[in-house]
Amino acid sequence: MDFQRRLTRVVNIGGVPLGGTYPVRVQTMTNLPTADIDGQVAQILRSVKAGAEYVRITTPTLADVEYLQQIKNRLSKGVPAFAGMTSASNGIIPLIADVHFSPKVAIAAAKVAAKVRINPGNFLRTTDNRQPITDNRSYLDQLHAIMRPLLGVCKEHGTALRIGTNHGSLSERILNQYGDTPEGMVQATLEAVRICQSENFHDIVVSLKSSNVKVMVEATRLLVQRMDQEGMDYPLHLGVTEAGEGEDGRLKSAIGIGSLLVDGIGDTIRVSLTEDPEFEIPVAFGILQASRARITRTEYISCPGCGRTTFKLQEAVKKVKEATAHLTGMKIAVMGCIVNGPGEMADADYGYVGAGPGKVHIYKGKNAVLKNVAEDQAVEKLLEIINYVDKS
Repeated sequence: MDFQRRLTRVVNIGGVPLGGTYPVRVQTMTNLPTADIDGQVAQILRSVKAGAEYVRITTPTLADVEYLQQIKNRLSKGVPAFAGMTSASNGIIPLIADVHFSPKVAIAAAKVAAKVRINPGNFLRTTDNRQPITDNRSYLDQLHAIMRPLLGVCKEHGTALRIGTNHGSLSERILNQYGDTPEGMVQATLEAVRICQSENFHDIVVSLKSSNVKVMVEATRLLVQRMDQEGMDYPLHLGVTEAGEGEDGRLKSAIGIGSLLVDGIGDTIRVSLTEDPEFEIPVAFGILQASRARITRTEYISCPGCGRTTFKLQEAVKKVKEATAHLTGMKIAVMGCIVNGPGEMADADYGYVGAGPGKVHIYKGKNAVLKNVAEDQAVEKLLEIINYVDKS
């Protein structure tokens, strides 16, 4: 079955478009103090080299906005180009200011960053000497009054806004009404989105994150359902927050992000690992590849092998990969026997299937086009078939 992605509106982020039919974008976030200009620039350059298309930087204070400007200035002197850039990007990878709390900081950051991230659960807390508000009308009136000037600056500077709701930072008002639930996350997000709409501002990206994979998936699916009901087509940012490090972080991210991608949900992803940001990028592209949301390399299908396997399957997989890794977007199967061959590899473009001791069948789709090829010639014959078909 073909992958059907939910069609969203296009939001321009620093000259790198997000949503619509553009590729699902990959982003990361630096993990150094914003004041460490040299360290920030070095991390960003490593992330760009790894394939990042957006980079987020923590920007909690007005001083950090000044540091963000310095980082942007440094990057303008030479960032390696990448595929997502357009002429409008001026060769600078889009920087996203992660604000959370302060409206004053968000307004200042909107004059510098390509996108500003705010969190509805934090935006009216006590950072600016406010007390928690529990009355719905008072809360929404005050949130609207605070967001209006921010939206005006975003319009003026062409800055996008991410409304990023976290499971662990819901407001007291939301918790009192909905509890610590996906429903509460959705309500908090939609309140902020509706304020944006009332101000005719639509350069919005939304996200619902949790360290609990089930909550993150359920909340995002529920948000999409509600947005569809209200005719909203804003792009989605996906991620499992505080996923961890190593295998744990990779597995949680793959399950949470991948589950939504195969539903056709998601326009940009961030894999949140307790590691340096450049290590998040290969994992993100791997998740996109596995879910077939964005193909950036050759895909291989291979069986685990069993007692019927009559050649060294692991060595065969290695040889086929070495010979075909340049064939981006192609699906190639390496199977141990004809039991797993034609049926289990039906989705592959080409197949390399064990047919007996030292013998291999070469398939195009479900059809064996060469039979009983000597194993020491089989990779070469596979390439000949691929090249012949491509040229014909």
